[in-house]
Amino acid sequence: MIELNWGKPLAFDTAQSGTSYTISTIEQAQYWLEEKWPTADLPRDAGVLRDKALCAVEDAMACLIPVEEARIAFSKAAQHAGFCNLRLASR
Repeated sequence: MIELNWGKPLAFDTAQSGTSYTISTIEQAQYWLEEKWPTADLPRDAGVLRDKALCAVEDAMACLIPVEEARIAFSKAAQHAGFCNLRLASR
């Protein structure tokens, strides 16, 4: 499987542990949205944004929408899920 670069990596910190993570491919974004996303104690709108971001990522992987739209959706969902210090990562 080939991982697709989705532009400059996004970095963010988890609110609880302060651990920093970097998302550099669209497949990593999809994995985070499906497997690593916090689901407990989130407001309903945060779950809706996660679902929209996952749809956007999958649509971008299928070349149905621009990758930038998926990045924006992922960023919005991350902010509403409690991830902090969202930024462009240095390579």
